[in-house]
Amino acid sequence: MSLFTAIGSRDMEISPAQAKSHLFEALKQLGPRHHVLAVPPDFTRFHSKAGELTEYAWQFFGNALTDVLPALGTHKPMSDREIATMFGATPRSLFRIHDWRSDVVNLGEVPSEFMLEVSEGKLEYTWPAQVNKLIRDGGHDLILSIGQVVPHEVVGMANGSKNIFVGTGGTSGIDRSHFLGAVYGMERMMGRADTPVRRILNYASEHFAKHLPIVYVQTVVAKNATGELVLRGLFIGDDNECFERAAALSLECNFLMLDREIKKAVVYLDPHEFKSTWLGNKSVYRTRMALADDAELIVLAPGVHAFGEDAAIDLLIRKYGYCGTPATLDFVKIDSDLAANLSAAAHLIHGSSEGRFSIRYCPGGLTRPDIEGVHYMYGDLASMTQKYNPAILTDGWNIVDGEEIFFVSNPGLGLWAYKGRFKQPGNI
Repeated sequence: MSLFTAIGSRDMEISPAQAKSHLFEALKQLGPRHHVLAVPPDFTRFHSKAGELTEYAWQFFGNALTDVLPALGTHKPMSDREIATMFGATPRSLFRIHDWRSDVVNLGEVPSEFMLEVSEGKLEYTWPAQVNKLIRDGGHDLILSIGQVVPHEVVGMANGSKNIFVGTGGTSGIDRSHFLGAVYGMERMMGRADTPVRRILNYASEHFAKHLPIVYVQTVVAKNATGELVLRGLFIGDDNECFERAAALSLECNFLMLDREIKKAVVYLDPHEFKSTWLGNKSVYRTRMALADDAELIVLAPGVHAFGEDAAIDLLIRKYGYCGTPATLDFVKIDSDLAANLSAAAHLIHGSSEGRFSIRYCPGGLTRPDIEGVHYMYGDLASMTQKYNPAILTDGWNIVDGEEIFFVSNPGLGLWAYKGRFKQPGNI
């Protein structure tokens, strides 16, 4: 087990040329490879720098890079335009589409006893370690899992083995891992590298995937003083230390601890990145620990035109809405469709304020009845954007018409919490 590259700090800016050089040096240490699979994120993680790193990997391996499998999870396949924008000159012919409902195989099963232990007695089902069949059966002599480590609502800190077991996972694995996170408690997990979901993924890696030639390429990305997104860290290795080192740096770079609670937050969702509430509710997840009781969260969502990325999940969100944990758990007990789509149930829990603060969605492609039908407040996008202009506001505290608001230009880049609401990592 090796850590080939580990560089970064909260003030470091790694240039594209430096990132390419470090990646090449790490890949040289692996020795000759002839049949390489790259597993980067999809366009919803455009800012991860994974697109550039995937292109560098293609430049290094040439024809030996035979397949690129974006880790779609439950998301829609990437368009040709998105692939070209994110992955540059990487040949379109290399890209494969992951179908989470039908394109997976099982590597093994995490036992119910372990699930019962990590969930503190709340759940007792087994967890299938599912991956895209190309991971197991593709005959690759190297699998490059490329992605950004950043605070995450389901697993605590994104990436590592999540990119494989969730990003290329199947219905049961994704459903059950998401539901575990929701039942255990999102606010107990976000910003922590050691969580029940992470322990499940680590168990699967240790017991079922050690024979796979997986090497992780992990990035840490944050804005610099001028507001430019820069690469703060690059960690390349074939064991969990690679993820843990990146997670530690991500906490320094991507987690903003506030001295006081937010009374009104305005979050902007880039229309190229956020097209559904399934993705756009990062605006809720990542700010909720910073919001005061009775606070107002305003979400400017010009690209949002759907609730789910998946048609079946979209219907379930429309049917039940973001109605809070107790009601959602009750619906799971009586609705076999919801029980068969536990990731949808988890999403409904994650997207609810539990009645603690209000959520006003201002969508570009959904109507007032659509928004109010899922228990959110509706806001007119044009008037709200005129008042809270994302082109003028700066990340953090702003004064608008004599009122103090807190602005977040991209909720996918970090996590915000009031220090009085957040316990230190490890004290869960």
